[in-house]
Amino acid sequence: MSGRLAHIFRHPIKSHGREALASVVLSPGASLPWDRHWAIAHEAARLPDDGGWAPCMNFCRGAKAPDLMAIDCTFDSASGRITLTHPDRPAITLDPETEAERLIDWMRPLIPADRAGPARVYRATGRGLTDTPEPSISILSLASNAALGAAMGLDLSILRWRGNLWIDGWDAWAEEALPGQRVKIGAAVLRVTEQITRCRATTVNPATGRIEGDTLAALTALRGDPVFGLYATVETGGPIAPGDGVEILP
Repeated sequence: MSGRLAHIFRHPIKSHGREALASVVLSPGASLPWDRHWAIAHEAARLPDDGGWAPCMNFCRGAKAPDLMAIDCTFDSASGRITLTHPDRPAITLDPETEAERLIDWMRPLIPADRAGPARVYRATGRGLTDTPEPSISILSLASNAALGAAMGLDLSILRWRGNLWIDGWDAWAEEALPGQRVKIGAAVLRVTEQITRCRATTVNPATGRIEGDTLAALTALRGDPVFGLYATVETGGPIAPGDGVEILP
């Protein structure tokens, strides 16, 4: 079961935009660099006093605010400044660390009135705010996305899944057998830990921020559960780039 790395995406602000990368260097025990580096805590959030990891329920996200799914971004790690764009909002460039209020004011119209509003920018100490307690990287299959889209009669954008690493060349759904195994991508080795249980954010068309297609019901009908993609942890670090070979290690 071999393939190649087709795409790398990072999401500097959790649920607030994505950008494709030409390459990245992975480090053991770490998430993708700058992925989910910040999140927007809502008014009802309960966050740890020590700046540690917190679960996604504490943050503004696409499952509760579909319009957030239509945000794109570009991030300059040297300056710490990020540019956010959305079809219904003017583009904005800012530093989330020093211009948090500008960021919150910009995104506030994208949050439904019956949901807890954005309150502050949060950053965990020394790690990304992944959806798992351990720093993780998500691995997804282009063939599985195409198979699901065909079953639904939709051209499903891969951006619905907010994934990190997209693999081409695997048979559809073959990745479901990988939890517990090691995957070599370029110079890096990752251990697959579990499948990803999906939320309502994936029912949103990321081009528009509007709900279009019940991915959760379709996954349950096809696979028995609303799962799609894999979480993995980095065992051996190194550079990776689209075009790199992907192999399952014994």
